[in-house]
Amino acid sequence: MDVIREPRDFLALRGEWPRLCESSRARVFNTWEWLFGWYQHLGRHRQLFILTVRDEAGVLAGVLPLSLEEQRWGGGRLRWLRFLGDEGVGSDYLDAVLRPGDEASVMEALAEALARTWREWDVLELSDMDSLSPLVTLLGAHCRARGWNLESTGRNRCPYETFEVGESFDTLLARVARADNYLRRRKWFERQRGFAITKAEGREELARALPEFFRLHALRWGGRSALEAPSIQSFHQTVVPLLSEAGKARIYLLSVEGRAVASVYALLHGRTFSYYNAGYDPEWKARSVGLVLVGETFRDALAEGFSEYDFLRGVEAYKSDWTRGLRTTVRLRMTRPASLGTWVVRAQALERTGRQVLRNALPEELLTHVRRWRAMGRPEQGRC
Repeated sequence: MDVIREPRDFLALRGEWPRLCESSRARVFNTWEWLFGWYQHLGRHRQLFILTVRDEAGVLAGVLPLSLEEQRWGGGRLRWLRFLGDEGVGSDYLDAVLRPGDEASVMEALAEALARTWREWDVLELSDMDSLSPLVTLLGAHCRARGWNLESTGRNRCPYETFEVGESFDTLLARVARADNYLRRRKWFERQRGFAITKAEGREELARALPEFFRLHALRWGGRSALEAPSIQSFHQTVVPLLSEAGKARIYLLSVEGRAVASVYALLHGRTFSYYNAGYDPEWKARSVGLVLVGETFRDALAEGFSEYDFLRGVEAYKSDWTRGLRTTVRLRMTRPASLGTWVVRAQALERTGRQVLRNALPEELLTHVRRWRAMGRPEQGRC
């Protein structure tokens, strides 16, 4: 087992990590491209702490992509061990990357590595993991065996749809709630001058399409989107070309008379087509421009042989029109008994409980005003 602590060593994993990731159950947010881009633009304030496991031949068999962040707390020093990529960019299903067939032994080695390095961290916080990830179960078992504390908190719900082998788009539409509206709006757009739906996948095409996506996303959210932050845009400008080399990024544009009025930013990995984010010109909302473009992404996902379409975090109504499944993500916090980390985690849990008690005690009308006031100053983090 090794701990990668230097950026040059992280960069050196560019060849091995993607090969391991392609063969594993890991999602697109666990790829080297996504996490290296995140570290470059959003994670420099943290110390790399990437755990790697190799087999007897020296071949990479497992990666747990972590980072260490130090904070001051009540006059003391608190060290948080967290996933890379867990802030600012909506990464879902963060996890270990494990070689198929060796998952149990590699996970065991990673868990043992965490135990051996316990003097270097106070709280292990793993956010936005699939609740069904084997790592969740394994860490729970290790905590119980060592008498450590483990807190599990629900995070997000992610709607998704699975496809049967050879399923057609028409068969899918038969179970879509707004299929009639989609077909009617699609025919209307076909009659408009200069109507086109394009998809950018190559490096140069994506470089031209990404600013259009940013523009349409900003129009949709009116300045309330976290995507407007320069650091977030810089992240995407770096990661999209990296992902494009492996065919993992795609930007759809729906245009009328040569002007883009809607966009979808998709991520492709394995057999999963993921809807990452979108935007549209509000002037076209009445024409259901978003519905039409989402329908086209489903059409492509089926035609290209994907087995799953994942909307990622957020249970907005338009997603339920297309999906039947729902995953949940969790946050795990692991601490040692009687440590500063344990007291901090308990204090934060009490604070959350206090807020919940207050919410239960206040009249709903007052709570509505509080939510509106908080929303005015909070960037939109969810999917549009």
